[in-house]
Amino acid sequence: MKPVKSQAFEVAGLAARKAAARLLAAVIDARTPLDGLTDNEHGHPQYKALDGRDRALVRAILVTALRHRMTIAGLLSKRLEKPLPANATALSHILNVAAAQILFLDVPDSAAVDLAVTHAKSDPRTQRFSGLVNGVLRSLARAKEAELAPTLAATSEAPQWFSERLTAAYGADRAHAILAAHRHEAPVDFTVKADPALWAERLGGIVLPTGTVRVEKLAANVTDLPGFADGAWWVQDTAASLPARLFGDIRGHRVADLCAAPGGKTAQLILAGAEVTAVDTSKNRLTRLKQNLDRLGLAAELVQTDLLDYRPAQLFDAVLLDAPCSSTGTVRRHPDVPWTKTMADVEKLADLQRRLLAHAVSLVRPGGRIVFSNCSLDPLEGEELYRAFLTETPSVVADPIRPGEFAGIDPFLTPQGTLRTTPADLALGSPGISGLDGFFAARMKRAD
Repeated sequence: MKPVKSQAFEVAGLAARKAAARLLAAVIDARTPLDGLTDNEHGHPQYKALDGRDRALVRAILVTALRHRMTIAGLLSKRLEKPLPANATALSHILNVAAAQILFLDVPDSAAVDLAVTHAKSDPRTQRFSGLVNGVLRSLARAKEAELAPTLAATSEAPQWFSERLTAAYGADRAHAILAAHRHEAPVDFTVKADPALWAERLGGIVLPTGTVRVEKLAANVTDLPGFADGAWWVQDTAASLPARLFGDIRGHRVADLCAAPGGKTAQLILAGAEVTAVDTSKNRLTRLKQNLDRLGLAAELVQTDLLDYRPAQLFDAVLLDAPCSSTGTVRRHPDVPWTKTMADVEKLADLQRRLLAHAVSLVRPGGRIVFSNCSLDPLEGEELYRAFLTETPSVVADPIRPGEFAGIDPFLTPQGTLRTTPADLALGSPGISGLDGFFAARMKRAD
């Protein structure tokens, strides 16, 4: 006799919603990065058990639930007579997963509600709240047309620590613009080997002032696009393409790209004519870097080591350190970042960056250039670190970036001759095609 399956396991779409709630819990409660959870090879077991279509749905739900977390929280709380108990996190995640579908995704309201109710009934922790789930979500579905727009207008989609840091660094108006940009999916940028106008036409995009080709939404997988197999381009946000350009003419120079993977900056340096040594601590990341270079038909010396232990036989003419950071400049692509990082993480990473930068200086010859960069929006990892490092390090001097020195960079230059970008910059008429990642970059020279 065959065992009888419970109704919960027979409901189409329930496994995807359960996986979404479980992964949302991992992000919010355990501060686990979303990319790792949704990795097709090494991700969470519940995610890997789904087919491709359901994986795409789960990721869409999670990205949406995180991107609009405060708006969702506000609209749900209006429908609760009292706040959920502190230990009712499983219930909270079920509600958030359903609300993301009702408010922002192309999922029928009835399906989102019914699946959430079935999910609640299937979990012993939430069984007794299934009626509440039904009532709250049906009320939300009825009210979304009237309430969603004003709630979005009145809400900042960020935890308090992150919002406060942005306001302190950029002022209220610019911080608000940055947070507004985080609500929109980032466009896809391509660094091309040659002829950006041609590739803009072939890929259905535009050429940015920096020379990057930008496409608002891809019509196919990256690997299926024209030029991929031929190694004509690679995906790289325009902000990430700027630091490698700051060296100027490096033809024939020996250049180290530190913390190099996945290799976009390495490829830029090679194409600029440098002899490049790419250094990274991760064997897997270096393997990926080599695969990327092989596709592009490029070659570099690869070194796997802890950067702080790296001592080459000969000093380099130039060194690029794109340092590990809090990644707060990439929230458009990674909306989990404000929820998985804390101010303590920013402080810890800033300390690591200081140590890495000090060691990077020791790898370059006297008179050689050092470019320091990262994708953080926090001045503690950027402007403040740079100023303090110059003061504390007599072996380096500032090498300011000059207006007009590089095409398209002037709007991002600071009075100190450093580079600062935010997602609120590069306005191109609509949110879907505008913006760029938050980056800081500074150029220095080792004193003779």
